[in-house]
Amino acid sequence: MALDRISNLPSNVVENILSRLSIKEAVRTSVLSSNWRYKTAMLPHLVFDDRCYSNKNLTTFENIVNQVLLLHIGPISTFKLSHRDHLATSDIDRWILHLSRNSIKDLILDIWKGDPYKVPSCLFSCQDLVHLELYNCLLKPPSTFKGFKSLKSLDIRLITLAPDVFDKMIVCSPLLEKLTVVYIDGLTRLKIGAPNLQYLKVNVSIALDGSYDQRLVPGICSNLVKFFVHLPHIRRLKIKSFFLQYLAIGDLPEKFPEPLLSLNYLSLIIRFKHLKELLTALFLLRNSPSLKVLSILAEEDQAVLVEEAKYSLDDNENCQLTQLRIVTIIGVSGVETELDFTRFLLSNAPVLKRMTVKPASVNGELVKKLLRFRRASAFAEIIYMDP
Repeated sequence: MALDRISNLPSNVVENILSRLSIKEAVRTSVLSSNWRYKTAMLPHLVFDDRCYSNKNLTTFENIVNQVLLLHIGPISTFKLSHRDHLATSDIDRWILHLSRNSIKDLILDIWKGDPYKVPSCLFSCQDLVHLELYNCLLKPPSTFKGFKSLKSLDIRLITLAPDVFDKMIVCSPLLEKLTVVYIDGLTRLKIGAPNLQYLKVNVSIALDGSYDQRLVPGICSNLVKFFVHLPHIRRLKIKSFFLQYLAIGDLPEKFPEPLLSLNYLSLIIRFKHLKELLTALFLLRNSPSLKVLSILAEEDQAVLVEEAKYSLDDNENCQLTQLRIVTIIGVSGVETELDFTRFLLSNAPVLKRMTVKPASVNGELVKKLLRFRRASAFAEIIYMDP
């Protein structure tokens, strides 16, 4: 009889192999022999995602989770639930209750669809948690909640909670080293008291509906300067909708009090027919010496072109974008200010590698004009994409 080398591997090696398979594939190994029957039932790391099932039958997915937890033997260190379809909250409640009795250390709940999932109170009793990751959840801990004494990593995204709940989760988790906060509903301020914190990532979304005062009053300090004076170390910035229009209000200074030395990614929506918005975008570029990636979406507008725009671009010819490598421009129609702006980028980015241009409609003349522009970088590639 041939020697079964795999079955005779050390248990930690077998566990490592099984952990690299999906739960569905790992469970199938139980039919290989009596030696393999209980190997998957003892796996400490359980990941339930879209790889767990071969069709969109929701019941099948729930049955897989139920079956694995029912037959599981021993502690569960890691439990990850990530599913793109609706899941019954009663099932998730039952699974978390089961985990709360198993000294869970690493818990990830990615609830993709539906209303925010209200996390059951039993989760807040999991004092062995080291890593907690929640997506699209509602947090209302019981009044007896005193924090997570073992928690080192907290990642919360698209979460609804009260400010006092957030404060308690941070302050009462003394070992916290890593914190990620993205799109939190209910917070009007961010107070972080974590003496051991080593990593902090905060994504902030500021929405405007265009109902603010848009008058350009001479002598008024630029909204751009007032906004960025509090963000000297920002690394990634996406400016959408009306926000560039808002930042353009007021008089632009010669330069920022401090340049944005850390900003390496910038995404803008620009109405190229509005000189003030274009000047504001240029001001940002001129004061972002570390910028590596620039994404532009041209917003269609019926305003009359302002002839000063070209002159302003010529004024910025000495602005060297020394770190700019990747540029994406989408939605352009080929108007003069768009072409001048593109030419400005190509002629002032000495290390540019790729510029991708996708117009709003098919425009053969635009391709010819782009190819004729001088490029400061000998390696710059222009990629034209059909709309």
